[in-house]
Amino acid sequence: MANRDVPVNGKRSKLSLLKTGNLVLIDADQPLPIWTTTIRDSTESAQLKMNNSGNLYLQNHDNQIIWQSFGSPTDTLLPDQQLTKDTPLVSSRSLTNYSSGFYKLFFDNDNVIRLVYNGPKVAGVYWPSPELRAWESGRSTYGSRRIATLDFYGRFISSDSLFFNTSDAGIQPLRRLTMDVDGNFRAYSLDEMRGVWQVTWQAMSESCRIHGSCGENSTCSNNPTHGRKCSCLPNHKMINHTDWSYGCEPEFEPTLCGNGEDKFLELPHTDFYGYDAKYIPNITLDGCKQQCLNICNCKGFQFKYDSAKGIFLCYAKFKLVNGFSSVNFNGSMYLKLPKTLPLSSINNNVVQRFTLNCSEIPTIQLPRAYDKNTNEDSIKSLRIFTYVFGALEIICIMYFFYKTRNPYNKSQGYLQAATGFKRFSYQELKKATKNFSNEIGKGGGGIVYKGVF
Repeated sequence: MANRDVPVNGKRSKLSLLKTGNLVLIDADQPLPIWTTTIRDSTESAQLKMNNSGNLYLQNHDNQIIWQSFGSPTDTLLPDQQLTKDTPLVSSRSLTNYSSGFYKLFFDNDNVIRLVYNGPKVAGVYWPSPELRAWESGRSTYGSRRIATLDFYGRFISSDSLFFNTSDAGIQPLRRLTMDVDGNFRAYSLDEMRGVWQVTWQAMSESCRIHGSCGENSTCSNNPTHGRKCSCLPNHKMINHTDWSYGCEPEFEPTLCGNGEDKFLELPHTDFYGYDAKYIPNITLDGCKQQCLNICNCKGFQFKYDSAKGIFLCYAKFKLVNGFSSVNFNGSMYLKLPKTLPLSSINNNVVQRFTLNCSEIPTIQLPRAYDKNTNEDSIKSLRIFTYVFGALEIICIMYFFYKTRNPYNKSQGYLQAATGFKRFSYQELKKATKNFSNEIGKGGGGIVYKGVF
């Protein structure tokens, strides 16, 4: 996509291939191009082509590729298109908004391919698992280059030792890798019979572990029927009923630091990754509660048992983001709430669920018209009139010159005035006699034919 964050008007926009070899996109009534291939200007011409791999490229007269779309991916890689350190994949904002989204697939500085959520307020890597070191995720940080490719057999090979096969591995050119709007990195294959793209591999099996899924003070859970589901924490409400990325806000006023006016509500099998105010290993539940009470901005804590070490771990949180609920998670989140809340409200362990209400979004017709310069329009009209009038005048002069300067017409006039006879051309006689078809006599001067004018 060219200039995806500032799209063209849609009317009277123009894509041009210049004689200098540059491909230029010009918006309606805008003097400067909004996007160009930025090839060094030359006197050589170029051709714009597309091959069967889906690569759009510029080729000079020496058959050298001077620019190609494969070098500027947006959110998708096609087979044999390379992912490099300079060409990350960035998701779209939504299924209908193609501007840059919050999710990115890129080569990090340690030579490892990662998925990162870069939201308006928080950011963080979520794949491979940030809890694991690179080598524990089967990755290698050693390498002289950063490059990855999906071939036509469905094999993905990366310089960081990441390797996978699609579920339909084999010769199949109609595949793609896409950084999707939900933050998952997926491989698709086209089912030509049904005309649909089928998922043949994905990076995240648990979509709720993707950061930024539901916003602050909310949790994500996988519903077998509806898929990923967002929910506000107890005693919290949605900020924007049309977009979960805004998260939820508390319906109570937080208590002052250290006044002992707080209680904790347990949320089993719930975790909020990151933003730890303090990490305390080998501690009791009461000790972890006291640690959170002693921290002014502590909003709750995660408490879980580490079976490998045989101890309990305490994570005091100053921000509740990246929340998810899953029976596979062996731990609990303890939410700090004011003691002044009604007992029934505090004991209400049901997480409040909301659905998006898209009817609240007003339909807005985007303007497509540009302000026209009336002075320029007047000058343009005057120029057109002048050109047309001048062309007509030149045609009249040439016609008059031809009629008055033709020597054949002059001799015709002299002959008719002097003798009373008209000289006919051979073509005129041929037409009048119907190709000399009616012979009426012969004489000393030759054959005589009948002709009618």
